[in-house]
Amino acid sequence: MFRADRRNIVKSLGVAVALAAAPTVSLAQSGDPVTLVVPYGGGGLIDGLVREIGEKMAAELDQPVVVENKPGSNGIIGANYAASARPDGLTYFVGATGPLSLNVMLRQGLPFSMDSFVPVGTMMSGPLTVTVPTEMGVDDLDGLKAHAMESGKPLRYATLGPGSVTHLFGMVLQGALDVPMVDVAYRDNPSMIPDLLNGQNDLNFSTPISLIKYQDEGSVKILAISSPERNELFPDIPTTTELGYPELVSSFWFGLLAPAGTPEEEVSRVSAALQTAMSDAALQERMVKVGLTPQVGGADAMQAQLDWDQEFWGGVISENGITLN
Repeated sequence: MFRADRRNIVKSLGVAVALAAAPTVSLAQSGDPVTLVVPYGGGGLIDGLVREIGEKMAAELDQPVVVENKPGSNGIIGANYAASARPDGLTYFVGATGPLSLNVMLRQGLPFSMDSFVPVGTMMSGPLTVTVPTEMGVDDLDGLKAHAMESGKPLRYATLGPGSVTHLFGMVLQGALDVPMVDVAYRDNPSMIPDLLNGQNDLNFSTPISLIKYQDEGSVKILAISSPERNELFPDIPTTTELGYPELVSSFWFGLLAPAGTPEEEVSRVSAALQTAMSDAALQERMVKVGLTPQVGGADAMQAQLDWDQEFWGGVISENGITLN
């Protein structure tokens, strides 16, 4: 009996040694799909672009790349889902200004923090606008300031809710012009535009692409774009810098991050695939046509963007004492 047990033990040990010595295959390279978690609903502009990026990444990685939409709570649901995922190189978060940077800086008690992620690479960014109803009769930012001072009333500006990029940008503009302003929250971008058209609101900071048709119709006037250089899609619209307000340069961004603890070699592999995908000329052209700027960069570029957010938006939040539950 003892001999039989000993033979079994020796045999088991031999199998264990053989398994330990055998080459291992990373889960991320096993053929299982890589998942890109998008904190927005499906069918929108960003969702479509991310899916196209994913297809190009799949060709580089030689494995499927799928998009999983996790909308809700200003991006918190998607961010938490990605942060809580197993850090095996198979799950990545399509982070953005609001869902990641602003949420972390504004909200206490979140189930995730900036340390819950490691940067992978950049995707795209876009400017905001300073837009007014045409009937206001204002042609530039100085004119907007003069109008506010003459009217004696606070400028009403539309936002996507407390703590959103549009809310914080309004505070930056208020400080730059030194005039009183009041924010008005809306559910989404389309719902805020009618109140701009009928003069219910004085200002809108939506993307140029969402407002340009109304300018072409003569309903609104885009005073400036919040970028340091003119947008090639809108060459006739001046920048905030040109108009003497460089402090108004800001943008929203999208990039890729991995759950903390993801192996460095997997982060590097996916980062390289992302950068190759983002270098595709046809993809870049599609982004430019909708007013976005392609951003081809790796982990360092993504980290630099997060650092900029901390300095710029963090400063706005601190100066105005903003906190959200």
